Amino acid sequence: MKTNIPAREAPALGPLVLSQPVAAPLKVEDPPLDVNEIQGNILAGFSKDHQMLLFLRIKDATKFRPWLKQLIPSIATTAEVLQFNRLFKALRAKRKVESRTVLATWINIAFSFSGLERLMPDAHEFKDEAFKQGLAKRSPSLNDPKSGEGSPDTWVIGGTHNEADGVIIVASDSATELAEEVMQLENCIFDGINVGGQRLASGIELIFKQRGDTLPDPLRGHEHFGFLDGVSQPGVRGTVVPGDKNSFLTPRQNPDDDGQGKPGQDLLWPGEFVFGYPKQSGKPGADISVSRPEDESTRPEWAKNGSFLTFRRLRQDVGGFHKFLEETATQLGIDARRFGAKCVGRWDSGAPILRAQLADNPQMSRDDCANNRFEFFKASPIVKPPGPDQCVDKFPASPGDKIGDICPFSGHIRKAYPRDDESGGKKDDPNESDTQTHRLLRRGIPFGDPFDRTIVPDNGERGLLFLAYQTSIVNQFEFVTRAWVNNPDFKDPESGHDPILGQSNSANRQRVFKVRLDGKEHNIKLPKDWVIPTGGGYFFAPSISALTKMAK
Repeated sequence: MKTNIPAREAPALGPLVLSQPVAAPLKVEDPPLDVNEIQGNILAGFSKDHQMLLFLRIKDATKFRPWLKQLIPSIATTAEVLQFNRLFKALRAKRKVESRTVLATWINIAFSFSGLERLMPDAHEFKDEAFKQGLAKRSPSLNDPKSGEGSPDTWVIGGTHNEADGVIIVASDSATELAEEVMQLENCIFDGINVGGQRLASGIELIFKQRGDTLPDPLRGHEHFGFLDGVSQPGVRGTVVPGDKNSFLTPRQNPDDDGQGKPGQDLLWPGEFVFGYPKQSGKPGADISVSRPEDESTRPEWAKNGSFLTFRRLRQDVGGFHKFLEETATQLGIDARRFGAKCVGRWDSGAPILRAQLADNPQMSRDDCANNRFEFFKASPIVKPPGPDQCVDKFPASPGDKIGDICPFSGHIRKAYPRDDESGGKKDDPNESDTQTHRLLRRGIPFGDPFDRTIVPDNGERGLLFLAYQTSIVNQFEFVTRAWVNNPDFKDPESGHDPILGQSNSANRQRVFKVRLDGKEHNIKLPKDWVIPTGGGYFFAPSISALTKMAK
């Protein structure tokens, strides 16, 4: 099966050749990663069109252990997923379109703190207070609604009365194969497993299921508001073949900067996302290539090669959002798409407004060598000619935007990831070294049918299953949410909330943000939330060895 939508691609490496020769010695040497221990969705990413999240409650830990032991061989590792993804990408690059020549179905598992307490006596050694308390209790500090829709009392999963002990992620290229895998898992949960001719109960119950699917063409790769998603992912330092210093997890594809993967994709130390590895230094003024050792006292010994998983079920008011864009754009005398680009920082195609200021550039949006190559503070010139497997960028360079004239300080992509923006001297203001300590590896997928303006009334049951991996929920997911997205004074005083994800804790939930158009500043009022939390949870995805230990 093929689609006419061109794939977004940087140059593809050979599918089974994991080593990438480099032209000159690198500034720093990447650490070796134990890719056979780390679950596959964390560093490699499943990147599947269809997913099902199965939320579990542990009723009997003793009975659950042998059930978990039987599941472990089915848990996909980084080694498996990375090899498959590179083969898939190489075939797609050869054919120039999406291809179903190779298909796979993956499984990963993660546990909440309550679940780990049932399985591991030293789970309390985790020092991350957000993980230990759970998302429902932390919800008020994230400015979630205190009552009505959006409050934990109303969540479909993970709320005040329905928190899960664990979640199984099933992801597949095929909707049919996903359904078959989920059915087999459900049968094993309900009917137990056969061990040595004896039927053993699973010790768990399924309390909620959530389906996610990529949107169909022409919205493939976009979220329900219509904007291309997942463009700005961090690269991760690390090698994947023992003894091979050039077997990079994230290939070096920017000829101007060997500290990046694709242009604009800064390479970060793996300890920001997986326990047991060096972390970003975070010191003001330090180069982002500088690392610091992990503080092993923040977690149990067996947590090495594991990662915290944040899950948020976010309902999107698509009709309300587009009505707001159209009405406000009319008042401002501009096109609704241009106003939407100001709100997000990208055109709906994915082209960044730093490189496409007045009009969309669909060709740039589809080019992974160009659609993330910009900084907010400094200009981003294109200097060196590319080498083998490196990016060619033929589009106008980004001029930078110190004053927020092109991309507002409140624009979604600038709020959530301020890149090289510099500090104004206040607490939580950015410097690039510190900013990189707050990054997330996002693995989200939409849920629900695409918005159809012809269906009235619209039930609004669509949105994003936000999934993200990190090693500090407090300093990564929660910090970005509280200190940046929901902070109307970040990065510029009274610049406003993030108009997409930001939430106000005021009584009427009203938000304000500033936009500059043709040299004039406008204060825009947002009358309601367009993104409403309707479920969630904090989990931990253990290594294969840790899962084996739990199963004993």
